[in-house]
Amino acid sequence: MLEFIIVPFTNALLFIYNLLGENFGLAIIVFTILVRLATYPITASQLKGTRAMQELQSNKRWQQVQKKYKNDREKLAQEQMKLYKELGINPLGSCLPTLIQFPIIIGLYWSVTRALASTPIQLLNFARDIALPDVASLIPLNSQFLWMDLSLPERLHLDFLPVAIPVLAILVTISSYFQTKMMSPGATDGQSAQMGKMMNIYMPLLMGYISYIYAAGLALYFLSGNLFSMAQYALMRRSSPPSS
Repeated sequence: MLEFIIVPFTNALLFIYNLLGENFGLAIIVFTILVRLATYPITASQLKGTRAMQELQSNKRWQQVQKKYKNDREKLAQEQMKLYKELGINPLGSCLPTLIQFPIIIGLYWSVTRALASTPIQLLNFARDIALPDVASLIPLNSQFLWMDLSLPERLHLDFLPVAIPVLAILVTISSYFQTKMMSPGATDGQSAQMGKMMNIYMPLLMGYISYIYAAGLALYFLSGNLFSMAQYALMRRSSPPSS
């Protein structure tokens, strides 16, 4: 496990929790935003790669190449790489930053999971990794936030409805769909387009399912990250000129 990431993240999360008057929901939101700001260079690189791939689809020369070699996939790939080189496009520019962020995402996941420890053994293991003084006074953490117990799967119970509503799972699914769609690079052929459409559907459903069955604290982290990333993406698109 990525202890070199998880332990510092857990300490930072608990520090923010203590700073915000022991409000774990706000601590998750603030912590998520701080991590997104710290990884801004990676996000900016991903945006640049995504925009370049999207704008390639309207490039007349690329459209001509696609039409000319539509029945010769090998030649099409060669011409595609040649065009990438001429236009200064890195085909991995939009996905490589995601791979770099993957250990960070895992670290955040386990940090939130550890912070929501409930059993004696979990609490003992959690306290062992905390560097803050007088940690015993902070644990177990106050997991109540709005109508939710962040240590349990979230459900909203309304008197006039016969079933509980998984509000966070729904919001995570919707926000994940729009974030995935915004950050998806343009497809370069029919197969890539089909795979892109499948990812735009399956990933949000997966995130929604995880949010449905696991602790609400994780769902809150997913939702906070999605909303902040979408806002950050929109601001970056507005402030950066189109690539030439």
